Amino acid sequence: MRARKSTYLAATVAVAALALTGCTAPNSGAKPAPVATNASDVPAKPSAPVTLNILDVAGNQKLTGPMVDAFVQKHPDIISAVTWESAGAPDLVGTIKPQVDSGSLSVDLVMTGTDGLSAGIGQNLWVPLVKDYGDRLDNQKNYIEPAANMQKLAEGFGVVTTYYPSGPLLQYDPAVVKDVPKNPEDLLKWAQANPGKFGYARPANSGPGRTFLQGLPYILGDTDPSDPEKGWDKTWAYLKELGATISNYPTGTGQVISNMADGTWSMIPTTTGWDINPRALAQEPKSIEAAPFDDFTWVTDAHYAVVPKGQTADKMSAILLLLQDMLTPETNAMAYDSGYFYPGPAVKGATLAKAPQASQDAIKEFGRDWYDKLIDKMPKATPLEPAQLVKAFDIWDREIGTGKFEVK
Repeated sequence: MRARKSTYLAATVAVAALALTGCTAPNSGAKPAPVATNASDVPAKPSAPVTLNILDVAGNQKLTGPMVDAFVQKHPDIISAVTWESAGAPDLVGTIKPQVDSGSLSVDLVMTGTDGLSAGIGQNLWVPLVKDYGDRLDNQKNYIEPAANMQKLAEGFGVVTTYYPSGPLLQYDPAVVKDVPKNPEDLLKWAQANPGKFGYARPANSGPGRTFLQGLPYILGDTDPSDPEKGWDKTWAYLKELGATISNYPTGTGQVISNMADGTWSMIPTTTGWDINPRALAQEPKSIEAAPFDDFTWVTDAHYAVVPKGQTADKMSAILLLLQDMLTPETNAMAYDSGYFYPGPAVKGATLAKAPQASQDAIKEFGRDWYDKLIDKMPKATPLEPAQLVKAFDIWDREIGTGKFEVK
């Protein structure tokens, strides 16, 4: 599983402190911080430095954690401290909704992928950041085109912080896989000939899993890749047949990587980042190889910053200043990390040369020399819109994965 530096103890202390301040004795004179009900309520700068409690449900801390740290170091007058907590995307609504409904937030900012973004939009949990505060996030005008398309997918509720073309690609053990599949039909034949040696994680819990799921309609020529309910007949039929060779679906990509590392599986669907990063972190052997399908469409991906409804004016001010800074080329170039979301940056000018030296070294050693050309060459499509993505997850859970995964 990818390494994270979540400060669980600090987050717990911060939450406890917030709870105590919300339970002051009658007539104590303490007043709750004013909530931002519209843009005019939010000052250009907080009246005093704030502590931000960030919930990460996408492994995003690896990419944006250094950006946040750099901002706090430069601007202690805006943000005094930051705590991080980690959770799974399927747990997000259950965590945030009670806070929004009660008007008592212990999470100030959420870093999420399209899954958590979609779930929160469906439950009306997020502040419409771009609609209400777009003039204070004008660095969004510098998005590269695919990132700008991902921003449209957020329906104004989230702010894209990092981007990558994702996949679907294949990763394989060359000591076992001698004839690498060039299309889904080849993959199915290989899986049937080698039952139990190919697998992927439940899409609702896994970036590579949902990229594979959304990429198949393009490769298989389904009637409408944007409609999993009515336009994916070929995809659902294919996944059922492929599923006959798979005994279980992990509920996280970390277990998929472990399965590849210990030889349980010999081939998996992957993405650029999930190919590079586990090898860079020595979670997989460096000898593991990757390959594209002969004809495919990149299903792009991004991470988003979203803010739960009911945020205070001072914290909203700090968050807006932080996000604006994260979308400068110098800061956003930190998203190269060790290939976790390759390439990673969402804005123009955030080149590898501006990334930390450790990132440059990791990409040089563990990247693939054919990636950049393939990214330029092959067409790109945004993921499903939020409501359709939720439908796709539901259909997969009911018709493909049922009985073969356990939600913990």
